[in-house]
Amino acid sequence: MEMKLLFESKSVSVSEIVHLGRTYSSPFLNFKNLLGVKFSPQICACKGIVLKVSCASTSDNTYLPEKAIGSIGQGKLSLSYRINGTNGTSSRLYCSDNRVLHAFDDEYGGVIVDPERLPANPNAFVSILHASLSHWKKMGKKGVWLKLPVERSELVPIAVKEGFQYHHAERGYLMLTYWIPEGPCMLPDNASHQVGVGGFVVNEKNEVLVVQEKHCDPASVGLWKIPTGFVLESEEIFSGAIREVKEETGIDTEFVEVIAFRHAHNVAFEKSDLFFICMLRPLSTQIIIDDLEIQAAKWMPLVDFVEQPLIQEDCMFKKIIDICIARLGQRYCGLSAHKMVSKFDGKLSSLYYNVVQNQDFNCGAS
Repeated sequence: MEMKLLFESKSVSVSEIVHLGRTYSSPFLNFKNLLGVKFSPQICACKGIVLKVSCASTSDNTYLPEKAIGSIGQGKLSLSYRINGTNGTSSRLYCSDNRVLHAFDDEYGGVIVDPERLPANPNAFVSILHASLSHWKKMGKKGVWLKLPVERSELVPIAVKEGFQYHHAERGYLMLTYWIPEGPCMLPDNASHQVGVGGFVVNEKNEVLVVQEKHCDPASVGLWKIPTGFVLESEEIFSGAIREVKEETGIDTEFVEVIAFRHAHNVAFEKSDLFFICMLRPLSTQIIIDDLEIQAAKWMPLVDFVEQPLIQEDCMFKKIIDICIARLGQRYCGLSAHKMVSKFDGKLSSLYYNVVQNQDFNCGAS
């Protein structure tokens, strides 16, 4: 049950507050009509006239620092707070002299700072960040994820000076992390791989769709190659191959199988590289090249494509072509994509595997 405690500028006596603190896991009994919920807060005693109150968490695991409100006077405490609890947990009221950054709990005992609710003033960010780290340490939190939008880049040196480290960067933001416990950092590293695709497209005339790129290394000048490119974020391997072929040549295709893939290391920015060769079936014939990337494109007889010196001299290129030719002759079966949902994450994903339907290796996708 989601538990909510809502004080709408109501006056509650100090004795009632103490009573609430003692109920712990029981309903509010006499206060049921006032609050309308079951709740089990813990109230800490504070010295002095002003009571500072903060909420540790909300129903969506959001830390919501609030300005201190309320004063003790004539035995009364006035509050105007919304406090949300979550299933199986109790929200906590605690005393604090510091504000903290708005943040969400992650699944692993850490917090994710809300990038949309960062302090507007860098000077304020300095003090609030320091106080937040102290607060999260007391709460037993572990990793802190701080996403700074590019328009808030002035906060980067402040966070670094406080001990944050770079994790990764995209066009619109920089992600920094902070590991609170002593010992080695257990936060996952940035992505270690880039994923590329190549589309092997053969028509009914046994011709291969090939391109010459405008920008290539000197060793590849004059080489007719299959269309290639990188898979986009949240894009399937086979969808990326279909898209790249369409963008570079204007040819519509459908996915048949993953014929093979290559795994290489220290390729770009010290990242590893996965390159998937996909067999695609053409659905159109008219070539319309992308003149930004492609110098020329054509349908090339398979035998001429294979006999290119650069293909013959490179053992990996030659092996890939041998595999593709074997697949055309139904002497080899590649990996087909099958949509499945795993109970581990509940998400629909593609599982690539080989299905041999009979002894003649007549693959179902052929």
